[in-house]
Amino acid sequence: MLQHELSDLVGAEHISIDPGELTRQAADWSWMSQLYQLHDIDLPTADVMVRPGTAEQVAATIRIATDHRVPVVPRGGGSGTQGGTLALYGGIALDLTRMDRIVEIDETSLVVKAEAGVTGPQLEQALEPLGLAVAHEPGSFHFGATVGGWLAARGSGVRSTKYGKAEDLVLQADVALPPGKLVSTLPVPSHAAGPGLLQLLIGSEGTMGVLTSATLRVDPIPAAQAFLTYEFESVFDGLEAGRRVMTRRWRPAVMRLYDEADRHKLNDILGLGLTGALLVVVCDGDQRLVDLEAEAITAICTEAGGSFIGPDGAMAWWKGKYEPYAKGTAPAPPSIFGTTDTVCTFDDMPDLYRAKRKNIEEGFAEYGAEYTAHFSHWFPWGVMVYDRFYVHEPPTDPMEALELHDRLWDSAVRTSLAHGGVINEHHGVGVKLGRFMSEQYGEAWSYVQAIKRAIDPDGILNPGKLGFGAPR
Repeated sequence: MLQHELSDLVGAEHISIDPGELTRQAADWSWMSQLYQLHDIDLPTADVMVRPGTAEQVAATIRIATDHRVPVVPRGGGSGTQGGTLALYGGIALDLTRMDRIVEIDETSLVVKAEAGVTGPQLEQALEPLGLAVAHEPGSFHFGATVGGWLAARGSGVRSTKYGKAEDLVLQADVALPPGKLVSTLPVPSHAAGPGLLQLLIGSEGTMGVLTSATLRVDPIPAAQAFLTYEFESVFDGLEAGRRVMTRRWRPAVMRLYDEADRHKLNDILGLGLTGALLVVVCDGDQRLVDLEAEAITAICTEAGGSFIGPDGAMAWWKGKYEPYAKGTAPAPPSIFGTTDTVCTFDDMPDLYRAKRKNIEEGFAEYGAEYTAHFSHWFPWGVMVYDRFYVHEPPTDPMEALELHDRLWDSAVRTSLAHGGVINEHHGVGVKLGRFMSEQYGEAWSYVQAIKRAIDPDGILNPGKLGFGAPR
């Protein structure tokens, strides 16, 4: 019955019950997904895949799912890393990639409206001839990441320090909600018209609604750029330099500080041959502004103990910024790894970094655990740390490896929470980190759950993610 209704809705060519297709829909870039596929362990999949072509068809799919009380698991490009597309309770895999139309480009207001399945390269192709760009360039830019995925996980791109994260770029969103309604948020994000529905729906990873389209801010392609490279004796000197840059209200497009361990990896990938803690900075915009900003940042870094070593390191980083994510250089099972990024205020970050590094390297010394970090997204009040753990010779039994992986995550996340950080800064929560939501929110978690029940009383929207549990 379910298959027949979906086929009648979108056409038989846009649904599938093929096991291979259902596995592709469930898979993402998470370590768990990769491990299961490496060992030929079945992923938890949906019962049927549907690929709607319009927002109305998305809403109708949710209506059908509500009628049958079956789960709906939305999917964009599948580039997530937190198990967000695993269909833990079966149901419908809702593939949004057919919805790839750019609806409108408003050159007066500098905004673009795009459907959820539009990718970064598609936007780039449409906007670049107009001298415009959406300043959101995540590591998954060339791996299928979509507008819907950017917003679902509050993603971040390489130029977020100046231009903002995904949630800062969105003005308005259209969302499909149970029992099959289409809802539009207010046309602009800045208002005094009550609570902001927009910021509730984005970041919800499909658990509060299915995003069908969004209006995003675009920016002029910068007229000029400056590339600056600095070395520091310690990562803490570099953190202080970055803090001064931000609290004096300069806004470089890129500011990435690498500790010595992560700088070693960067040297290997890009062939830089640099030493110490490395800070790469990219300033962009009008030439006069770029010159002024570059001069000011160099003065700040010098007074904080840094040495300016020219443009080459930063320029090489810019040209190879996607290489750490490319096939052949990105980590993969059987090694165990995890990106445990978090964000906190400037005063908390030094202790947070020390504690996480100690807990990983000393707490898991028997496994030869390695910890690396860089600080890549900066705010007026603090900075995020993009840190990873690695175990290069894990247990060969996949279930033992999974247990060790989870213990590493337990240590990393709880260390972040104990030092003023959050579960995650820009990769999302998914199924992997849902167990920490109640710890993070405390007494407020019951109110978050109440909002979920009010929007999705049957719990059919991406169940098992964000700590919300099974459908009812």
